[in-house]
Amino acid sequence: MKQYAVLTLFPEMIEQALSHSILGRAQKEGLLSVQAVNIRDFSTDKQKHVDDYPYGGGAGMVMQAQPIYDAYQSIVSHMPKSRVIYMTPQGKTFNQKIAQELAKEENLIFLCGHYEGVDERVIEEIVTDEISLGDFVLTGGELAALTIIDATARLVEGVLGKEESYQDESFSENLLEYPQYTRPAVFRGRSVPEVLLSGHHGNVAKWRREQALFRTALKRPDLLKDANLSEQERKQIQHFLDKI
Repeated sequence: MKQYAVLTLFPEMIEQALSHSILGRAQKEGLLSVQAVNIRDFSTDKQKHVDDYPYGGGAGMVMQAQPIYDAYQSIVSHMPKSRVIYMTPQGKTFNQKIAQELAKEENLIFLCGHYEGVDERVIEEIVTDEISLGDFVLTGGELAALTIIDATARLVEGVLGKEESYQDESFSENLLEYPQYTRPAVFRGRSVPEVLLSGHHGNVAKWRREQALFRTALKRPDLLKDANLSEQERKQIQHFLDKI
């Protein structure tokens, strides 16, 4: 069973978000375990403060090392060899390749910062990875941690039901996913492509591959440099772009 733990000031954000839909069902079936650890419970302050003014001055408050470290110590013995991920704009930008890498780990611990950040000493003490969702700032690390939990948990065997559910998705081969259609066959004058109604699996697979190539070339051409493409497929892409 894959285990997640989230060190946070707002455990209810984690618990509520992950108690529904696919990941909620996966937890009930014993495929995943998610524990939200309230950092405030480990404060030694009577008022349960977990932050203080920064040394050297400056605006805002900084999360203290001691409550975070003690929260980490409370779970690490049950989650050996865990990678500890600090959600920060300074981290490596998250992508599908990192999701696939983290999905192979048995235990993942997330540290969610707030205010002006976290005392650097606890980062040095416990953190193994720093990850960012992109070049923007959130009010806290919880939404970022939830995003990575969702992206990695869905790759765990059995969570989606069928492996095919994610094999053809966007970024699985550095390509965007092909268009999807369902009933009715005609909607406001727009028809489903005939090939999808043909029942010919070979032609459907060929069409979907071509659509994935063309979509990627049009919307995310940067992905193509690392995609595993044949010479014929590269010619198809160039021909498609020449016609635009």
